[in-house]
Amino acid sequence: MTLANISAALWRIRELLDLLIFKLESEQVLVAAGRSRWLGRATHEVELVLEELRHADLRRTIEFGDVADALGLDPDISLSQLAAAAPAPWGDVLNDHRDTLISATTEISYLAESNCELLDSGYRALQEALGLLSPTPEPAMYTADGSASPPTTRRLFDQST
Repeated sequence: MTLANISAALWRIRELLDLLIFKLESEQVLVAAGRSRWLGRATHEVELVLEELRHADLRRTIEFGDVADALGLDPDISLSQLAAAAPAPWGDVLNDHRDTLISATTEISYLAESNCELLDSGYRALQEALGLLSPTPEPAMYTADGSASPPTTRRLFDQST
């Protein structure tokens, strides 16, 4: 295993993070526009990308371990530590990957939080709308002594059983 393999694994993760950003932005547009028809599919696509990311990260972990062993480093080495220990020009390449990954994960965190807020506000609006559609309960009635009695409601009972 070589530093080129690590770079290839990191490129795959970068591509998947970029795809995840696209999927989250698409989901955000659907939510903001109130287009819930495709929201389930959009969420499923986000989940598929996350699963691919888990596989790509496992590959990266294996590549890191192999290169760290070859360089006599700890197999749980961070990307910045590996970049510092890597020969030229790989240190710069790995630092570029690191900077891009940090930027992408920051953007993903923002989008995920924003989508959650949009979904929450949409849910609250839906609950309020449904509350407006539900029948208004009958007002309490008062007895001759001025105390409130529960509202009378008509109910149908099956008396055949």
